[in-house]
Amino acid sequence: MNKWIGMGRITKDIELQTGKTGAEYCKFTVAVNRKKDKNGEQKADFVDCTAWGKTAAFVQKYFKKGDGIVVEGRFESDTYDAKDGTKRTKWGVSVDNIEFPQGSKGKSEQTNSDVANFQNIDQSEIPF
Repeated sequence: MNKWIGMGRITKDIELQTGKTGAEYCKFTVAVNRKKDKNGEQKADFVDCTAWGKTAAFVQKYFKKGDGIVVEGRFESDTYDAKDGTKRTKWGVSVDNIEFPQGSKGKSEQTNSDVANFQNIDQSEIPF
Protein backbone atom coordinates (compact mmCIF):
# COMPACT_ATOMS: atom_id res chain seq x y z
CA MET A 1 0.00 0.00 0.00
CA ASN A 2 1.33 3.45 -0.91
CA LYS A 3 -0.13 6.04 1.46
CA TRP A 4 1.47 9.08 3.06
CA ILE A 5 -0.02 11.46 5.61
CA GLY A 6 1.92 14.45 6.84
CA MET A 7 1.27 17.62 8.79
CA GLY A 8 3.47 20.66 8.44
CA ARG A 9 3.72 24.20 7.14
CA ILE A 10 3.65 25.46 3.56
CA THR A 11 7.01 26.96 2.57
CA LYS A 12 5.85 29.49 -0.08
CA ASP A 13 2.67 30.94 -1.55
CA ILE A 14 0.88 28.62 -3.96
CA GLU A 15 0.24 29.38 -7.62
CA LEU A 16 -2.43 27.59 -9.62
CA GLN A 17 -1.14 26.44 -13.01
CA THR A 18 -2.64 24.80 -16.09
CA GLY A 19 -1.09 21.66 -17.59
CA LYS A 20 -0.76 20.68 -21.23
CA THR A 21 -4.12 18.90 -21.11
CA GLY A 22 -5.85 21.93 -19.60
CA ALA A 23 -6.11 20.45 -16.10
CA GLU A 24 -5.32 22.82 -13.23
CA TYR A 25 -2.65 21.85 -10.73
CA CYS A 26 -0.41 23.35 -8.08
CA LYS A 27 2.91 22.33 -6.63
CA PHE A 28 3.90 23.20 -3.10
CA THR A 29 6.35 22.11 -0.44
CA VAL A 30 5.43 21.20 3.12
CA ALA A 31 8.01 21.41 5.92
CA VAL A 32 7.29 18.45 8.20
CA ASN A 33 9.05 18.34 11.56
CA ARG A 34 10.85 15.18 12.60
CA LYS A 35 10.78 13.85 16.13
CA LYS A 36 13.31 15.69 18.33
CA ASP A 37 16.65 13.93 18.57
CA LYS A 38 18.33 12.91 21.85
CA ASN A 39 19.82 16.43 22.16
CA GLY A 40 16.39 18.04 21.86
CA GLU A 41 17.10 19.41 18.37
CA GLN A 42 14.37 19.37 15.77
CA LYS A 43 14.94 18.92 12.05
CA ALA A 44 12.41 19.09 9.23
CA ASP A 45 11.89 17.26 5.98
CA PHE A 46 10.68 19.24 2.96
CA VAL A 47 8.11 17.23 1.03
CA ASP A 48 7.17 18.26 -2.52
CA CYS A 49 3.43 17.90 -3.17
CA THR A 50 1.27 18.15 -6.30
CA ALA A 51 -2.49 18.63 -6.23
CA TRP A 52 -4.81 18.48 -9.25
CA GLY A 53 -8.19 19.87 -10.27
CA LYS A 54 -10.55 21.06 -7.56
CA THR A 55 -8.10 20.03 -4.86
CA ALA A 56 -5.47 22.33 -6.38
CA ALA A 57 -7.93 25.23 -6.53
CA PHE A 58 -8.91 24.58 -2.91
CA VAL A 59 -5.27 24.58 -1.74
CA GLN A 60 -4.50 27.79 -3.65
CA LYS A 61 -7.58 29.54 -2.27
CA TYR A 62 -7.25 28.64 1.41
CA PHE A 63 -3.52 28.19 2.09
CA LYS A 64 -0.52 30.48 1.92
CA LYS A 65 3.12 30.50 3.03
CA GLY A 66 3.46 29.57 6.70
CA ASP A 67 0.00 28.02 7.05
CA GLY A 68 -0.36 24.63 8.65
CA ILE A 69 -1.70 21.87 6.42
CA VAL A 70 -2.46 18.16 6.61
CA VAL A 71 -1.74 16.30 3.37
CA GLU A 72 -2.82 12.79 2.46
CA GLY A 73 -1.60 11.16 -0.72
CA ARG A 74 0.80 8.70 -2.24
CA PHE A 75 4.52 8.83 -2.97
CA GLU A 76 5.43 8.90 -6.65
CA SER A 77 8.78 9.01 -8.36
CA ASP A 78 9.78 10.90 -11.48
CA THR A 79 12.94 10.04 -13.42
CA TYR A 80 14.67 12.74 -15.45
CA ASP A 81 18.00 13.55 -17.10
CA ALA A 82 20.10 16.08 -15.20
CA LYS A 83 22.11 18.78 -16.96
CA ASP A 84 25.25 16.68 -16.54
CA GLY A 85 23.57 13.79 -18.41
CA THR A 86 23.02 11.55 -15.39
CA LYS A 87 19.65 9.99 -14.60
CA ARG A 88 17.99 11.31 -11.46
CA THR A 89 14.91 10.34 -9.52
CA LYS A 90 12.76 12.84 -7.65
CA TRP A 91 10.17 11.76 -5.11
CA GLY A 92 7.03 13.66 -4.18
CA VAL A 93 3.49 13.24 -2.95
CA SER A 94 0.51 13.17 -5.30
CA VAL A 95 -2.22 14.71 -3.13
CA ASP A 96 -5.50 12.87 -2.58
CA ASN A 97 -6.87 14.89 0.33
CA ILE A 98 -6.14 18.14 2.19
CA GLU A 99 -7.27 19.13 5.66
CA PHE A 100 -6.83 22.11 7.94
CA PRO A 101 -4.86 21.27 11.09
CA GLN A 102 -6.98 21.19 14.22
CA GLY A 103 -7.44 24.70 15.60
CA SER A 104 -6.29 26.53 12.46
CA LYS A 105 -7.90 29.84 11.53
CA GLY A 106 -8.54 28.62 7.97
CA LYS A 107 -11.50 26.50 9.07
CA SER A 108 -13.64 29.54 9.85
CA GLU A 109 -13.04 30.99 6.36
CA GLN A 110 -14.18 27.80 4.64
CA THR A 111 -17.70 27.61 3.22
CA ASN A 112 -19.89 24.54 2.91
CA SER A 113 -19.94 24.80 -0.89
CA ASP A 114 -16.13 24.79 -0.95
CA VAL A 115 -16.06 21.62 1.13
CA ALA A 116 -18.59 19.93 -1.16
CA ASN A 117 -16.57 20.86 -4.25
CA PHE A 118 -13.35 19.76 -2.62
CA GLN A 119 -14.54 16.32 -1.56
CA ASN A 120 -16.11 15.46 -4.92
CA ILE A 121 -12.96 15.39 -7.03
CA ASP A 122 -13.40 14.15 -10.58
CA GLN A 123 -10.51 11.70 -11.00
CA SER A 124 -10.80 12.02 -14.80
CA GLU A 125 -9.23 15.50 -14.46
CA ILE A 126 -5.89 13.94 -13.50
CA PRO A 127 -3.83 13.65 -16.70
CA PHE A 128 -1.98 10.43 -15.83
